[in-house]
Amino acid sequence: MYIDFFKLKQNPFSIAPDPRFLFMSDRHREALAHLLYGVSGGGGFVLLTGEVGAGKTTVCRCFLEQIPANCHVGYIFNPKLTALELLKTVCDEFHIEVDSSDLSSTKTYVDALNRFLLQSHANGKHSVLIIDEAQSLSAEVLEQLRLLTNLETNERKLLQIILIGQPELRTLLAKPELRQLAQRVIARYHLDSLSPTETGRYVQHRLAVAGIAATSPLPTSLMKQIHALTQGVPRRINLLCDRALLGAYAEGKASVNRKILSKAAGEVFGAQDNSTPPLLPWRYALFIALGGVTIAAATAVTVMNLPQQQSKRSVAVAAVAPPVRPAPVPVKPAVAPVEIATPLDLDQALPASTSDSANAYRGLAKQWGQALAEGDACQQVQQAALRCYVSNKGFAEIRQLDRPVLLDLKDTSGQAAYVLLTGLSDTQANLTIDGKPYLVSLLALSQHFQGDFVTLWKVPEDFRERVRHGDQGKDIDWLATQLSKLNGKPAPETNAPYEQELEQQVKDFQSSQGLQADGLVGPKTLMQLNRATGSDEPRLHMLAAADTPRK
Repeated sequence: MYIDFFKLKQNPFSIAPDPRFLFMSDRHREALAHLLYGVSGGGGFVLLTGEVGAGKTTVCRCFLEQIPANCHVGYIFNPKLTALELLKTVCDEFHIEVDSSDLSSTKTYVDALNRFLLQSHANGKHSVLIIDEAQSLSAEVLEQLRLLTNLETNERKLLQIILIGQPELRTLLAKPELRQLAQRVIARYHLDSLSPTETGRYVQHRLAVAGIAATSPLPTSLMKQIHALTQGVPRRINLLCDRALLGAYAEGKASVNRKILSKAAGEVFGAQDNSTPPLLPWRYALFIALGGVTIAAATAVTVMNLPQQQSKRSVAVAAVAPPVRPAPVPVKPAVAPVEIATPLDLDQALPASTSDSANAYRGLAKQWGQALAEGDACQQVQQAALRCYVSNKGFAEIRQLDRPVLLDLKDTSGQAAYVLLTGLSDTQANLTIDGKPYLVSLLALSQHFQGDFVTLWKVPEDFRERVRHGDQGKDIDWLATQLSKLNGKPAPETNAPYEQELEQQVKDFQSSQGLQADGLVGPKTLMQLNRATGSDEPRLHMLAAADTPRK
């Protein structure tokens, strides 16, 4: 209901485990690394545990999208099974044909599985079995799983098993009767809740992925309260923020305040804040509002035309009806998407041409329609009102900036290699080398990428590096105009000074984009402002899985 009201493209706080919304905190990154290690760990068990709603399943979905092509994967999400039912399910997941002569014997299924694993190993394939909610497994079933890891050749075990579950799983595996299984765990990781700082970054990250273009409806000042109410558990954060946005929408407010947040916590978690007077729950208020709209449509009567003797309930309906907000400015890519790309194996030596940084810079400038001569690229682009932005913050910032970048890689010999990144999905990337598009997996690219990159950004007229209170000029006029456009306000007066009201607008915008809300108008703030207002700049071409060429 509130998506259009807050200028969003989709629901930012759905509890569905969508990998696009995965916030890669240090904890989540480490958890994903453990799962990826398990693929090549040589068999045995990998253990991932965490509290309810900590993000285990979302990490697992992200892991599934990055599994190498030479892996067979079985995924069991309902582990409340007997040992025989488990074996049947495993064979079904791996599409194994089973001898139907004796389907009541565990040996029938184990023999079929063993044949499949040996054949897969002979074909150079790995087999990975993932069991979610593994804390529900019985001791008998866990022992059967341990026996499956006995299937092996002289060189390696044939089946890798990943157990994902709540903290009770660790307690279960600590029991003396399961010590043999516990000794076969080659990697284990417990996914903790988010810190207060990470909670704020998590909220702003999800809003940014959902396409927020205006001021964040969840101010930075509320983040400590959100963390306290949710204990930093991502699912609880999603539930709370979703209900809080619904509440702000129902009251026609542009942002959530402490009163609305406390009310949302009471509805979602059952906690009551005695300092907050009881209000009509938003779900009922919205039901009444929507009911009022339906009745009005049926009788051709609008709220504005109701007589003054209308009932109090009709007045309440008008009060919760959200105001009309201006439509967001569409952001259009300046360069046509790449449709066909050649798969590139980065584990082999990168092309020799990638060691030429000058050639790589020319490719980057071309994305902005600029042709560079010999010499310092970052000096030349200034003539076209562009600047270089140098960073070492990796893919997270690249996704945030959403523009082509020049990656500083290391080839297999450790030498520098420079390639142009023009497209990015959850699992793959488009690179442009010598003007030709190539496709690589993010997993392979990460082996050569340490986070260093360069991109370009467009500066306003008469741009100055630091803006101070009382400053006036064309750059201040441009800043005020862009922010007014985003916030649906009338165009400001020209030559107005940079004062407290404009600085607060800058801080609100920075907060909405997950930036430090310091009021300083630096490169990242201007880049995000250009993006939000639809400036004619090149963008990354997000590759949908269905459109992605495969090896």
